[in-house]
Amino acid sequence: MPTDWADFGVDLHLELDATGGRRAGLERALRDAIRDGRLPPATRLPATRALAAELGLSRGTVSAAYDQLVAEGWLVARIGAGTEVSGLRRAAPPPAAPPPGPPTFRYDLRPGSPDVGLFPVTAWLRATRRALAVAPAEAYGYGDPRGRPELRRALAGYLGRARGVLADPERIVVTTGYVQALVLLTGVLRDAGTPTVAMEDPGLAFHREVVRRHGGTVLPLPVDGLGARTDLLGAGPLAGVGAAVVTPAHQFPSGVTLHPARRHALAEWARATGGLVVEDDYDGEFRYDRQPVGAVQGTAPEQVAYVGTAAKTLGPALRLAWLVLPARLVEPVVEAKRHLDLHTETIGQLALAELIDGHGYDRQVRTVRRRYRQRRDLLLDRLRGRSPVAGVAAGLHATVHLRPGGPTEAEVLAAAAARGLAVGGLAPHRHDPAGGPPGLVVGYAHPPAHAYPAAVDLLAAVLEDLDA
Repeated sequence: MPTDWADFGVDLHLELDATGGRRAGLERALRDAIRDGRLPPATRLPATRALAAELGLSRGTVSAAYDQLVAEGWLVARIGAGTEVSGLRRAAPPPAAPPPGPPTFRYDLRPGSPDVGLFPVTAWLRATRRALAVAPAEAYGYGDPRGRPELRRALAGYLGRARGVLADPERIVVTTGYVQALVLLTGVLRDAGTPTVAMEDPGLAFHREVVRRHGGTVLPLPVDGLGARTDLLGAGPLAGVGAAVVTPAHQFPSGVTLHPARRHALAEWARATGGLVVEDDYDGEFRYDRQPVGAVQGTAPEQVAYVGTAAKTLGPALRLAWLVLPARLVEPVVEAKRHLDLHTETIGQLALAELIDGHGYDRQVRTVRRRYRQRRDLLLDRLRGRSPVAGVAAGLHATVHLRPGGPTEAEVLAAAAARGLAVGGLAPHRHDPAGGPPGLVVGYAHPPAHAYPAAVDLLAAVLEDLDA
């Protein structure tokens, strides 16, 4: 009867060297696997009959090898429980020294990450169960590069209702995070012969590097108290840019909202030149002291590629973001996505669609918005009278301006680090680190709620001591 390889209960890969006999070769192979750590303590070995059939040996040869290794202490045989690797410690080469990691701090007030402890575990589990209970079998196969239709339909409704986005599900592409969306757009612009991109100054340095690494050329787009200087697009050094990446709802790191006149200038530049506006709706759902500001995309859908993400509302671990594209970009972006990673994972998409359709996503946004509002208010209270704080009407961070003639940005960061506190500085976000006044960028999404007051008190103490 031929061997049925599908029915082996425990898979065990061994390379046998029969020099000196088959039994000796099996013993050496098992010893090497245990010594190397490929068979850790308590690993259950296949039954002698099964291993003999898999290796083409007699059952007696396997039984004899097992008995020898039991006698030597490598294996343990228990009646009714089979044979397993013993728990004795084996001599092994010392592990390689790990690479040096980033410095550790008691408190971390750097921006860029949400409070991951606020992830709605219970609601997500319910949404996942409901979604999988009705998902068609084809959902578990290779999918459409644009993403699951359930999520694209849910996003179209949500974005239209909550952000004023004109979103046709056929123009939505689900991506593996914001960075992948930026990579896709950079590649499409590069292939179209328009690789020069204007990016806000100051802005996130990592995003500038992403564009450069994927064939784009980055030019600074200055930011002032009214937001990005979109009135400069199409002239001077910015005359030939093919795209402008902006954060209109809540600029990072200044925190300002793009002025209506600047929004109008942005859309007009794109219409007149055929340029592309890449709208990063950073922190778009988090507003505290003002009415929500709708997306620029709603006023110019054929000129704007809108990018949203679940990283701040739910958590970065989901790796789910979305592009709402002008009609002319749908096909090239879909093709780029197809050749980049084929499609974004499906289970999370189905769960997020269910969470949105069941209004659990809205509840989550309201919950975290309320929590972050409380932390922002605490930050303002603790720093009142010490340093001017800006950009706090929305978002998950604030900008703390340092007074002229006072401590430098580097001195504040060093003093904070010496006391176990990490905060962000403004300089690394500028295209030219020395190109503006000093300041701090303080996030209030973490540390966790129980540690946040102590972290803010420590920041206030550092600033007070340096001003003394």
